[in-house]
Amino acid sequence: MSARTPTPWPLVALFTAGYLAAYLLPTTVGRLDAGLPLSATQAGAVGSVLLLSSASAGFLLASRVDRFGPRALARAGLLLAAAGYGTASLSSALPLVVGGAIVGGLGSGTATTVAATGIAGRPDPHRITALGLFGVSGLAGALYLTIPHLGPGHGYPLAAIACTALLALALTGRLPARAPAAHARPATAPLPHRRSGLVLAGAMLFWSLAQNSLWGVSGRIGLTQAGLSEVEVGAVFAVALGAGLLGTVGAGALGARLGRALPIGLGTALIAGCIALSARATDLTSFASGEIAWNSLYPVVLSYVIGLAASMDPRGRWAVLVGSASSLGTACGPLTGSLLSAREGYPVMGTVLAAGLLLVGVPMTFVALRPRRTIRIVGIPVPELPVTEIRVTEVPAMDIPAMDIPVVGIPLEGVPAQREAFGTAGPRHTAAVAAAPGPASF
Repeated sequence: MSARTPTPWPLVALFTAGYLAAYLLPTTVGRLDAGLPLSATQAGAVGSVLLLSSASAGFLLASRVDRFGPRALARAGLLLAAAGYGTASLSSALPLVVGGAIVGGLGSGTATTVAATGIAGRPDPHRITALGLFGVSGLAGALYLTIPHLGPGHGYPLAAIACTALLALALTGRLPARAPAAHARPATAPLPHRRSGLVLAGAMLFWSLAQNSLWGVSGRIGLTQAGLSEVEVGAVFAVALGAGLLGTVGAGALGARLGRALPIGLGTALIAGCIALSARATDLTSFASGEIAWNSLYPVVLSYVIGLAASMDPRGRWAVLVGSASSLGTACGPLTGSLLSAREGYPVMGTVLAAGLLLVGVPMTFVALRPRRTIRIVGIPVPELPVTEIRVTEVPAMDIPAMDIPVVGIPLEGVPAQREAFGTAGPRHTAAVAAAPGPASF
């Protein structure tokens, strides 16, 4: 097994800054409802607009990170996030709050896109994803403990996201100005594993919608149905996100020992049960039990899904597109949860969401079960060789990154037909054909 590569902390910081808005969604939506002239459904709609803006950035930039360069794009995204969320946090005028949320969402989505593309190109994307989830869960948990003590108002969670973006900006100097050579391929190169990728992206849209339909109204469930104070709800969320840290550490430690299908399929089924329990909570015990169990499982399943998407394309396009589909579902979540709970009540909403999760878990598990091998053909000039040589390399599906391991060399001396077929006039080349399981064989 190869030695572990150094941790790319700028990518971890970008991941944390990009995902923080979604993690703080319950308190952001709850404080918009309390501090501005908005109904609960309208506050949920503002949260949805913010996350829809983030998803749009991912769809627009999925194949353009190479063109603009990771460093410049990351800086632009973080500056947009800081400016947008900062403006929204300092203003009490509704148009400025909504406009700032939209601009901030674009910045968050841009940062997440650069992070996902960079992580997909790493030899250990699951480990880096787990570190990113660890960072955002820990930071969000600390903020849930702190924000209730700072006073009322919608500005504090938005200001926290803006400050995080500025802190992450300091690390962008360590990002490459241009995409690595492994990513320097024509932008028109077709997406590999198109059918599996589309199925996974579509399933993730509904997977995230179900999760965030509850997450967007969890604060109101705790305050109204369970009868808790804001401090108690914040403490439950902090403990739940702390459990998420443990789940993330566990996912990183397990790696590929259980494969991907079991964590994704079984984990989704368990999450469905947690959602149904949380939606029926009427006291501190039931509310805390559902939220803590749910948040301990969510990052585990998410890390495996992101790793699965990263394994489909070393340029990171499927990782970005699946992540953007997830963000789109996340964006629709607050509004969906608000509408369902307003019409049917929280318990019925939880039952509907749990049933939907069980359904979408089936195609996700199916995609995770399918074997996946990526064929790469690389021409390497070798002028000193008297003949053209074919090297066939095979990387078995093991816990190692893809690499060239010569297995057999076949000199073509004295075989005129083959020499002509491979074009021996001009510079000699070696065709290195590597059959590898993809960049996410962790």
